[in-house]
Amino acid sequence: MSDLRDAAMQSKAWPFEEARRVLKRYESGPPEKGHVLFETGYGPSGLPHIGTFGEVARTTMIRRAFEVISDIPTRLVCFSDDMDGMRKVPDNVPEPEALRDHLQKPLTDVPDPFGTHESFGHHNNARLRAFLDAFGFEYEFVSATDYYRSGQFDETLLRAAERYDALMEVMLKSLREERQQTYSIFLPIHPETGRVLYVPIKHVDAKDGTVTFDDEDGREWTLPVTGGNVKLQWKPDFGARWAALDVDFEMYGKDHSTNTPIYDRICEILGGRKPEHFTYELFLDEKGEKISKSKGNGLTIDEWLTYASTESLGYYMYQKPKTAKRLSWDVIPKAVDEYHQQLRAYADQDAEKRLANPVYHVHGHNVPASTMVVSFAMLLNLASVSGAEDKETLWGFIIRYAPDASPEANPDLDAAAGYAVRYYEDFVRPHKVFRAPDETEEAAMRDLAARLQAHDGPTDDETLQTIVFAVGKDHGFEPLRDWFKALYEVLLGASQGPRFGGFVALYGIDETVTLIERALNRELV
Repeated sequence: MSDLRDAAMQSKAWPFEEARRVLKRYESGPPEKGHVLFETGYGPSGLPHIGTFGEVARTTMIRRAFEVISDIPTRLVCFSDDMDGMRKVPDNVPEPEALRDHLQKPLTDVPDPFGTHESFGHHNNARLRAFLDAFGFEYEFVSATDYYRSGQFDETLLRAAERYDALMEVMLKSLREERQQTYSIFLPIHPETGRVLYVPIKHVDAKDGTVTFDDEDGREWTLPVTGGNVKLQWKPDFGARWAALDVDFEMYGKDHSTNTPIYDRICEILGGRKPEHFTYELFLDEKGEKISKSKGNGLTIDEWLTYASTESLGYYMYQKPKTAKRLSWDVIPKAVDEYHQQLRAYADQDAEKRLANPVYHVHGHNVPASTMVVSFAMLLNLASVSGAEDKETLWGFIIRYAPDASPEANPDLDAAAGYAVRYYEDFVRPHKVFRAPDETEEAAMRDLAARLQAHDGPTDDETLQTIVFAVGKDHGFEPLRDWFKALYEVLLGASQGPRFGGFVALYGIDETVTLIERALNRELV
């Protein structure tokens, strides 16, 4: 076993911990199907959101970790539950009223409100795949509609008819008495209306593999359970999918955790082996509410990519998956800068520390070098004070600060400069609030301007930070952070900011002195 594999078998990074659990399933020998199957599920009832992406990203991290510790081939299936009936019309699509006549139809039979695909389900599936492809995930996309209608689920559905009573026993225990009276694991698709029917099943014929039921108009129908004529209720469908595909690992949100025993038992009744599972905490919007596809709250995939790179999003997904996290605009700058800090650290780390570094799990074995010689937070402040409307303006300052930098040699910095201008215009500028300094602050700022103007030594970050620090000490700021807080609020219109010496080095001494003078003249308030 290689040194890398040895280190991976001991690593406390959560993807390796999960990978070792999967490997333990096959300690007596490799799987008969010839590979380990990782699955992630997707409900295309609304536009894909970052939580959906996070599930695929995190599963990919575990898959990569597994491939380090084992030679067993792997597959990752992204399964779309696109045969679900549309229960309500999302409020974040064009002309939602036009979809009301299609309620309860499978999502792949609902017209696409965007007019780009053959159905709403196909549209949302395409949105998900486009992003996963852009990020470079290796996966196989599977449509529930295709599997039901092509017959690939037929064997499992016939077994469900044979073992109907046992499956119903599991489900009925989890339901309220009122719901028990009408519940069935099978949902027929009406032959005429095409709607998914939530109606009582009068008879299940295990021998013929059929179900008999009355529709809403009281007409009796008998349909085969095969060929896409029925689908399974979502909880039985979860476990049946595990059995049909022989899934080895699936993760899902905390809201599914109470159903895990149900999913497992359904899988076992249908002849499968329950997979390993991983429950992650849910993402929250800026109000602390759960992100919902139908509400469209929280950040979308496209919105994150408007202001930051895909890699920074992957980094954010790695962090503490069992802790609830907000997905709002203000998490982006921190994620970008932390991602590049970890990239810089990776270059000098040994194998053990590299396996624990988030960027290893974002990139696998191909971790790039960071060329971000200026932080994203600093770029935002530079955009603020310079009034930059394009990244070329920022590059004028960057090249003076780092003469060897260029858009060609520093592509991630070049991209970040463009992101910073957009982020500043959309989220920082509208919320900037400048204030006038008090007497103590004004005296200190006049002193700082004078010392900077008189300075004829090195203009690196540390030297300039020492000057700023000394001014705060000499003017009696206690604690000293109150001095820096005053600089941010008076000069930058924010309560937090960058390391100020670094800001002066980037923005320029003359420019900073002018900025201080404008603030003291009350031109910024």
